[in-house]
Amino acid sequence: MNKTFKLTMEYDGTDFCGWQRQKEDRTVQETIETAVEAMVGDPVSVAGSGRTDSGVHALRQTASFSCDTRLDAETLQRGLNSLSPDDVVIIGCREMDAEFHARYSARSKMYRYRILNRRIPEALGRRYAWHIKRPLSVDRMSAAASLLQGTQDFKAFEGAGSPRSHTVRTVSRANWRQASNGYLVFEIEADGFLRFMVRNIVGTLVEVGSGKRAPEDITTILLSRDRSQGGPTAPAHGLFLVEVRYE
Repeated sequence: MNKTFKLTMEYDGTDFCGWQRQKEDRTVQETIETAVEAMVGDPVSVAGSGRTDSGVHALRQTASFSCDTRLDAETLQRGLNSLSPDDVVIIGCREMDAEFHARYSARSKMYRYRILNRRIPEALGRRYAWHIKRPLSVDRMSAAASLLQGTQDFKAFEGAGSPRSHTVRTVSRANWRQASNGYLVFEIEADGFLRFMVRNIVGTLVEVGSGKRAPEDITTILLSRDRSQGGPTAPAHGLFLVEVRYE
């Protein structure tokens, strides 16, 4: 009996070389596909909602696959977790209509970036936030982030070597907030993201927060469509895929 399943998973990206399967490196896709194959007895291609880069974490990444099996979703979830390493957990499994696809059915995605903005670092949280000692202005970064909203060309924030049919994306929200213990949290939701787009945006906003750039420089950078006009790429370990939204 052919069935289509939607998986929702969380993973610590520290020891993964991103989502997409590679020839030699350890990836999330390969880990999930290996576990699914062990459960259903046949090779299965698991499609993610999108790629996460090496070192990036996920709170609710989604994936889908179709296979010929009599297993139900609950049994499949339990089995996949028993076969998976500790740094990836299937937190949800549902049988879907045959037309469902984790990537093509997605309507928007939300990412979160965490910065520890204080002089003293953390031992336990060091793998999940970018530690910046110099003070950052949340007000300045918030003003700059607001200029990212709307439908715009984000070519200037795209990583090299990742050609797309177009680089226009619609950002529905982008905001900073001050959390406890010196943490600054950036959240951005859009209908899609370019390679390194969030990390390149964060690196640029940090320059705004430190006074190296003015908030309105964001508009100038966007219009330039030139990656060299933006700031540095923020480290991967502070980034989390929070949620993928569907109809």
